[in-house]
Amino acid sequence: MAFIFDEVDVNNGQLIVAEDGVDVKSSGVKKTKHSAFIEGPVQIGNVGDYTSAQGTVMIGKDGNTGSPVSLYVKGDGTNAVYIEGDLFVTGATDTGNKGKLASRFGQADDRPKPFDIQHPSKGEGHRLRYACIEGPEVGVYCRGRVKNEKIIRLPSYWKDLVHNDSISVQLQPIGAHQDIIVKRWDDQYIHLQAQGGLPINCFYHVYAERKDINPLVVEYEGDSWKDYPDPNFNPDVENPNFNDERYRSHRNTITG
Repeated sequence: MAFIFDEVDVNNGQLIVAEDGVDVKSSGVKKTKHSAFIEGPVQIGNVGDYTSAQGTVMIGKDGNTGSPVSLYVKGDGTNAVYIEGDLFVTGATDTGNKGKLASRFGQADDRPKPFDIQHPSKGEGHRLRYACIEGPEVGVYCRGRVKNEKIIRLPSYWKDLVHNDSISVQLQPIGAHQDIIVKRWDDQYIHLQAQGGLPINCFYHVYAERKDINPLVVEYEGDSWKDYPDPNFNPDVENPNFNDERYRSHRNTITG
């Protein structure tokens, strides 16, 4: 049997939607006025958003006012939402640098930045952990091998990414001493020369400092990472500009 009401007013009482004979009080929850117990599943929002019972509570899009938000929670400012179990998110999140995330930001500067994976050779029951190399600049690198050529071709986008006069090169001859030198460089090529015009066969590493963002301020006064002199690097800042001229400091590496 179904009933259709235009409006239901439960005044100072409790709304219970459950199997006949279910004692809500036995759950340990006292009767509270203006409250509800619904056994579920419950769907809120557009009728067509769900075609089956995918959860105890399903919240779809607002079909009446056009609100862009499906769930809006106002808590006491500390623990508005508590989840016991895993949280699965398919879209982006903006956590506002709160809670444990804020703590992680606060300690990030004195911790290594590792990756930790199952050991690729020993397999299950063994782990492999590497950490990032750190240095006093926002640097990038490319590496490879030169064989029977006299140039290293830099990535085409480096002319817009790095300071040309911050480039440094490391060469490791293969097979024999070749007395290879860096003759000159520009924003496209590293030109090499070997003794007596011998064929070149070597590995290379090329490093450079990025120019699309402000140089790293290596030393500064402060009590925490929040005192970093460029506020654009604070996670709380909306629409940060990492190339803001107002906070541009001196370059860290100049080789040209």
